[in-house]
Amino acid sequence: MTKQERATFVINTLKDYYPEIPIPLDHKDPYTLLIAVLLSAQCTDVRVNQITPILFAKADNPYDMVKLSVEEIKEIIKPCGLSPMKSKGIYGLSKILIEEHNGAVPQSFDALERLPAVGHKTASVVMSQAFGVPAFPVDTHIHRLMYRWNLSNGKSVQQTEKDAKAIFPRELWNDLHLQIIWYGREYSPARGWNLEKDIITKTIGRKSVLNEYLKKTSRSV
Repeated sequence: MTKQERATFVINTLKDYYPEIPIPLDHKDPYTLLIAVLLSAQCTDVRVNQITPILFAKADNPYDMVKLSVEEIKEIIKPCGLSPMKSKGIYGLSKILIEEHNGAVPQSFDALERLPAVGHKTASVVMSQAFGVPAFPVDTHIHRLMYRWNLSNGKSVQQTEKDAKAIFPRELWNDLHLQIIWYGREYSPARGWNLEKDIITKTIGRKSVLNEYLKKTSRSV
C-alpha cells in the first residue's frame, strides 16, 4: 500500500469504529474545556473528569476563579499532578482573560498560546473542540499510532502533527484526532497490546514494529 492508501484505510476503518465520536473531557463551554485540557497534562482524562466537577462547583468562569487563591486551586487539583504549575497557570490565565479578553477564551492559536501554561497542544484542542477550527493536536496515542502505521517517523510530536496534516484531509482533522485517540486507548495501547485486536496496525503496520511485536510474543510463549 502507498502512504495515501494507508491513510485512506485508517480514515475508513475509524469511521466504521467511531461513527459517533465522544469528547474525552467533560466541559460545558470553551473556558471549562481550556481548564480541563490544561489539567490533563500527564494525567488521565478519567481523573480529570473526577476533579473538574469539584473545581467548577467553586469556579466555572474566570471571574470566580480569580476569587480563589493559587493555593486553594492547587489543593483541589492536586490529584491531577503538577499542581503547583497548573494552579498558577489556571489563576494566571483567568486573570488575563478578564483583563485582555473580556472574560472570554480567545479564538486564535496565538492568543491561546500566550496564556500561562497553555502550549500548542492545549491551544489546538480548544480551537478544534470548542470552536470547530481544523487542528490536529498530537497526544501520546496519536504519536505512537502514526509511527506504528508508518505515517510518520516518530522523531517528535511536531513532526507527527506536520505529517498528519499533510496526509489527512483538513476537513477530517477534528474528527480524526479524536478517533485515533479512542482507537489507541482501546485497540493499540503502549502496554498490553494485542495485535490480533488491532486491525489497523495488523493491516498497514510498519514492518519493524510488527517484527518486534512478533519477536516479543514468540519469546513469551
